[in-house]
Amino acid sequence: MSPERPNPTASVVVPVFNSERLLPQLVQRLAPILERHCGAYELILVDDDSRTATWPVIQQLSREHGWVRGIRLLRNYGQHNALLCGIREARYELVLTLDDDLQHPPEEIPKLLEAIAAGADVVYGTPAHEQHGFARDLASRVTKLALRSTMGAKTASQVSAFRAFRTRLRDAFENYRGPHVSIDVLLTWGTSRFSARVVQHDPRSEGKSNYTVGRLLAHALNMMTGFSTLPLQLASLLGFAFTLIGVATLLFVIGRYLLQGSVVPGFAFLASIIATFSGVQLFSLGILGEYLARIHFRSMDRPPYAVREDTAPRGVQ
Repeated sequence: MSPERPNPTASVVVPVFNSERLLPQLVQRLAPILERHCGAYELILVDDDSRTATWPVIQQLSREHGWVRGIRLLRNYGQHNALLCGIREARYELVLTLDDDLQHPPEEIPKLLEAIAAGADVVYGTPAHEQHGFARDLASRVTKLALRSTMGAKTASQVSAFRAFRTRLRDAFENYRGPHVSIDVLLTWGTSRFSARVVQHDPRSEGKSNYTVGRLLAHALNMMTGFSTLPLQLASLLGFAFTLIGVATLLFVIGRYLLQGSVVPGFAFLASIIATFSGVQLFSLGILGEYLARIHFRSMDRPPYAVREDTAPRGVQ
């Protein structure tokens, strides 16, 4: 009979923004799950410069629970930037990430741990039914399509903020610097062994999501222009396609002149062709501008985040 496999050690990373009322409940629900399924554990709450009394609550939770640590960022950098901060501070062999709104039930964590134990490097908790509105769901689908082009993984359509992965994967993006961060894309730099498990997705108990439709679409654009050449390839295909249309139009005009002795009448026809080609050129220039902007930001060497204060002094375990 083979010896029983020891429980893994895990660091739970939660990006926090204006959610001081939910944090005590989150800690209360996490404690028994982690104690039962993890040999050692910690909770890292990364305050993304909340506008409410979130940081004092995090400090209080850190004093009351030795396994809770709080990190406060200098300004609001965004969810993925806050996650990157927490991931780099994780001490244990696995990293678990979830949102601060309790829509990802901590009781579903064992499903992710089972998939990791089965050999996956990254496991996503995919909700059976998301508790969002139509516009938010549509924006989420667009974001996942962008992820599919950048991740190159079959599970891109199953990506969620509820994930578990092996901490050593962070070595693949240890030196990454830049203001635009996508944790899911960075994880593909370290592995191709992705998996997903269907989990429960609870309705938000209070407040509104900070991930609006506009922010989701902006995140999709950042992923596609920051981690993929797909937009450039799309611009090239559009340019090639409309070049063929232009050549076909020219042949039509010449053929009509040779056969009938007259050119194609009408200003509207020529104006529409010119407007179409001008639009494609401007669209392609816009894509090139997005890439130049990313290069400009990278050349500035802007960090993805900066820490204001920490409930645990650096270097102290």
